[in-house]
Amino acid sequence: MTDFGYKEVAPEEKTRLVNRVFDSVARRYDVMNDLMSLGVHRIWKRRFVAGCRLRSGERLLDLAGGTGDIARLASDRGARVSVGDINRSMLQVGRERMDDEGRIAGLDWLQVNAEKLPFASRSFDHVTITFGLRNVTFRDQALAEMQRVLRPGGRVHIMEFSKVGLPVLGRVYDTWSFQVLPRLGAAIAGDKESYQYLAESIRRFPDQPTLAGMLEAAGFEDVAWENLSGGICAIHRGVCL
Repeated sequence: MTDFGYKEVAPEEKTRLVNRVFDSVARRYDVMNDLMSLGVHRIWKRRFVAGCRLRSGERLLDLAGGTGDIARLASDRGARVSVGDINRSMLQVGRERMDDEGRIAGLDWLQVNAEKLPFASRSFDHVTITFGLRNVTFRDQALAEMQRVLRPGGRVHIMEFSKVGLPVLGRVYDTWSFQVLPRLGAAIAGDKESYQYLAESIRRFPDQPTLAGMLEAAGFEDVAWENLSGGICAIHRGVCL
């Protein structure tokens, strides 16, 4: 059994349920991100990509990247980006948006499962995943796959909601997550249950030191993390040797 929010479900059931969530929210995903974070997610993402230290021509695999946000920022720095997402609806929305902006060159869009990547070993200079690892059923397996497809010296970059360090901020954040977000989901996206799941999935995700330990167990070196907004969000990075 594995977690789907606060529920325990069979692994294959989690995959199906997560897909249903993102099929439901894909068209309103960007609007909801702005509302949920009061726009701060855009600042987080710019900081995240800046910290990747991308060089022109490097190959980047962006997992759970269906919105295209990271692909846009990375391509602006000259990276060649393969956008991978398990959910077809998210990929379609992201690709349509990027095509409408005329961003076609240097971008590939691929429906892939992070737990079984269809790429040769040592294919990429960077692997990124933002706000997607908590939706993966077998996270250890996904981290191992990220390590496999990275070249020696390549880097993994993970941005995910994490554990708030300040008790006062934590209480405010809990109220926002469980009282406000599901109501926003119902009003804006017509889907209260999916946003209830997203709030619950954040609470079930490993904290910062635990995720760092998982990266080290997967074979990454020089693992470090950085808290953003008091730990509401955290960036983890590691090097493949």
